[in-house]
Amino acid sequence: MKSILHGIKVLDLTRIIAGPLSTQTLADMGATVYKIEKPGEGDDSRRMGPFMRDGGVTAEINPVASQESATFMAYNRGKHSVTVDIATEEGATLIRQLAMHCDIVIENYKAGGLKKYGLDYDSLCKVKPDLIYCSITGFGQTGPYAARPAYDFILQGMAGPMSTCGQPDGVSGATPMRTSIPMTDITTGLYATIAMLGALYHRRETGEGQYIDTSLLDAAVSFNGHLAVGYLMTGKSPTRAGNTNPIAAPADVYPCKDGYLIIAAGNNSQFKSLCQAIGVPQLADDPSFATNSMRIANRGLMQDILLPNILKFTKAELLQKFEAAGVPSGPINNMEEVFADPQTKHRNIQIEVPHSSGVDVKLVRNPLLFSRTPIQHKAPPILGEHTDCVMMEELGLTREQIEGLRARNIV
Repeated sequence: MKSILHGIKVLDLTRIIAGPLSTQTLADMGATVYKIEKPGEGDDSRRMGPFMRDGGVTAEINPVASQESATFMAYNRGKHSVTVDIATEEGATLIRQLAMHCDIVIENYKAGGLKKYGLDYDSLCKVKPDLIYCSITGFGQTGPYAARPAYDFILQGMAGPMSTCGQPDGVSGATPMRTSIPMTDITTGLYATIAMLGALYHRRETGEGQYIDTSLLDAAVSFNGHLAVGYLMTGKSPTRAGNTNPIAAPADVYPCKDGYLIIAAGNNSQFKSLCQAIGVPQLADDPSFATNSMRIANRGLMQDILLPNILKFTKAELLQKFEAAGVPSGPINNMEEVFADPQTKHRNIQIEVPHSSGVDVKLVRNPLLFSRTPIQHKAPPILGEHTDCVMMEELGLTREQIEGLRARNIV
């Protein structure tokens, strides 16, 4: 096999983050992904900066590259951009025809939004019963919220995560907090990828296609993990705890001479090593801190002793001490520090790939490392870059027919 999904074709009718991340993962594993974009506009994420020009590629030097955004680049690697206006009858017909050449269709329109174009699952599976069709919505295809639009920020609040993030009540700056990473979008995209791979396996065994209903709400509630299950077991909602780990101690962000450090001593042995490393070995012998449960119960008293002793050292000194002692710890890196980190460099997480604009673009590689079918990283496409070749190769259109469609703003 050249790649795991070699020969699989995907019709991508998604925008922004959740769907595009999902299809990018499929593309990285070798699937051919046809990303359908509106002529002249494209995915909304193309207008969400910063842009390539902000990194030194100016419009005067390369006007195409200057339009490519970080958001689009982050979630659309390796796809074929095909510009078609599906709101027109001819455009919708073209996409229905293209769907017949694909194994998977994935979309993130509002529930039922594609039915008027004949691009819903019921319409397509009548003609292609082995089709795998994945829908991503905010709240699912059914229920009282099914018709609502949704964004990651809103779902971080509705699904519970924001109620557990931020400083606790009574502390300065206490307020629910979102993550700056669109966690519900990303989680949903990853779940959708898993679902489509599972459906491909099922089809291989049975020859049957199927419909997948994925939502940001479902994924985000599931992502709460043990916090959600803990509530179901006890009836008590978890509260905000800032950077403190409510189920382990000491596990927090600690100030030192020149910044902050995360320290997470998760068991008795690590706590003893921590105390020895910062010069207070007697603390580990105190009955008040003998077990994790005791350290949680007496967290305030323990912190009063730990804090002034940790403040005696710099980050580098502490990291060296803790590494030698086997105490889990780490810095709070900004992005510059992340990509300068020796381990990040060793793992080759930053990559450069040639872009059709004529410049190499810096991206983050797919985190999956396969020993026999390695990921093939390809740059995100320029808007409409592959329209003509896809129309000719998949649908058999002539160049004259394509130019006629273009003249009517259909492609």
